[in-house]
Amino acid sequence: MHSYPAQPTGSDEFVTFMYAHQDMVFSIAARLTGNDAQAEDIAQEVFLKAYQHFEQLRASPTAAGWLKTVATRLALNHLSRYRKRWRFFSELRAHDAPDAEEDTPGFEIAVPDSALAEIDAEQQRALIEQALRELPEKQRVPLVLYHFQDLPYQEIATLLHISIAKLKTDIRRARAALATKLCHAGVADVQLPRCSRR
Repeated sequence: MHSYPAQPTGSDEFVTFMYAHQDMVFSIAARLTGNDAQAEDIAQEVFLKAYQHFEQLRASPTAAGWLKTVATRLALNHLSRYRKRWRFFSELRAHDAPDAEEDTPGFEIAVPDSALAEIDAEQQRALIEQALRELPEKQRVPLVLYHFQDLPYQEIATLLHISIAKLKTDIRRARAALATKLCHAGVADVQLPRCSRR
């Protein structure tokens, strides 16, 4: 259970609603930003918006989907703001050390169904979450949106303002990087959600 800043008061029903969904909202934000403190701020903002629309959400069968969409968009907006702030420094580094990865052709990693068979679910989740945090943003974000949030290529490409071809390349590279990190953590192979799709 994660703690957030002071929540809107006056509605026991809303508090129950918030507790039922806060882990999902926090997980989405944390996976996308790779930062717990930023994820908590985003989660707080999500639930403030939910409070404002609670009359419509309280009986809606799509409330969880609404929260998921809002959390995703707020996290992406957050990343966009911080990306602009650090772009100058990134460009300076690029002049000194060109990013060889941009010239690296895309490739696939074999992911057998037996992966992580000897690790319990909680350890598996912790290893994957930690490895995700260590990925660069340009790999982590598309990987999370595709594998963990089940969004289609076209929607992700639109959200990130990139082509589908670049998106697929970024996801392949992210899967390869994630598999490498998990291998270094002592896991031989990785079975990502939906990795056999498309």
